[in-house]
Amino acid sequence: MLELSGDRRPDPDRYGAYPQPPLGAGHASAAYEPRPTSVRQARREVRRRLEEWGLGERGDLVETAELLVSELATNALLHSATPFRLTVSAAHGVLRCEVTDGGPRAPRVLGAGRPPTVESGRGMFLVEALARRWGCHREGPGKTVWFELGTCACDGCGRRQP
Repeated sequence: MLELSGDRRPDPDRYGAYPQPPLGAGHASAAYEPRPTSVRQARREVRRRLEEWGLGERGDLVETAELLVSELATNALLHSATPFRLTVSAAHGVLRCEVTDGGPRAPRVLGAGRPPTVESGRGMFLVEALARRWGCHREGPGKTVWFELGTCACDGCGRRQP
């Protein structure tokens, strides 16, 4: 891990009438070298931040976020072989996780029905299945792949919208 930012929670007075902040609100970013240990560090960073922001009690949220960040970080490591940045933000009932790397190729969702001998290619299928929304956009020569999960416990929060 190279650097961290975003240690402070947002000022609750700035949110006025919005329902969720400051509980479950925050923003953090960390940069990682292209090493296998970086995937584990990114997972730990997500868990640490969610606990710090008061979202740690939602075990399903933490586990899903860790799994999907692990998939995006692994893709960055395998397909771009460049340093990557994890950005995590939570506010107003939405957790957004982004992984930015120097690789030009956008990810593809490959079906779960792939032959059992094929070891890779299912990561984006998991993101597609578990995230509320996800996407990819170009960042100069590289890209940012992101997903969103719902952070509140209300019915339907975090589920894929039709």
